[in-house]
Amino acid sequence: MFLTLLRLNPSSAAVQRDLRDPHELHRTIMRAFPPVIDPEVEARSYWGVLHRLEFDRRGGRILLYVQSRVAPDWSFLPEGYLAQDGWENPAVKAVDHAYANLKAGRVLRFRLRANPTRKIDTKSGPNGEKRNGRRVPLTGVDAQLAWLRRKAGDHGFEILDASVTATGASELIYSHSTGRTLQSVLFEGRLIVRDPTRFRDALERGIGPGKAYGCGLLSIGPV
Repeated sequence: MFLTLLRLNPSSAAVQRDLRDPHELHRTIMRAFPPVIDPEVEARSYWGVLHRLEFDRRGGRILLYVQSRVAPDWSFLPEGYLAQDGWENPAVKAVDHAYANLKAGRVLRFRLRANPTRKIDTKSGPNGEKRNGRRVPLTGVDAQLAWLRRKAGDHGFEILDASVTATGASELIYSHSTGRTLQSVLFEGRLIVRDPTRFRDALERGIGPGKAYGCGLLSIGPV
């Protein structure tokens, strides 16, 4: 697994295009990975690509985190897309060793931009088959935190404390290309690992829907 940090140049026309439309940003990110020959296979899932945008309003920086199963090739990015701030950019590191060494009982800081939803209209139809239903967003901090705790239980960890940060509260992500809108919430706090195998799977596969739109990447760090 590889984790990339890209510092974006807010003056770049290509960056501005990608920030206006998450579908365009997703397309840009996926160009860093080889094409998938089988049309039935989703490239994002195949290469394990997850991403999250962060805005450092005080420092005026735009940070893009991208995780993947294979090393990305960012050489295609147009001139001026990345900020020239004296740091290694993009910065790519392998995270396999860190993930493999996670043990039960480990306490970690975490950050997760997610799309908390619930399914409705799932009752069985006239033929007796259960409908797939549709997702609707969960509103209210209490409902969103309850969703997070349920997901934690499903994925081998427990939330010790968590909050919805002020900059991430119920932000809407809208794609002009697809006409799709989804709600995103930025969670931060502390967790404890209960089942390392399931927890590593959550780190690698992400949590919840909306992954192509920048949701689902669970980032961890020492307390």
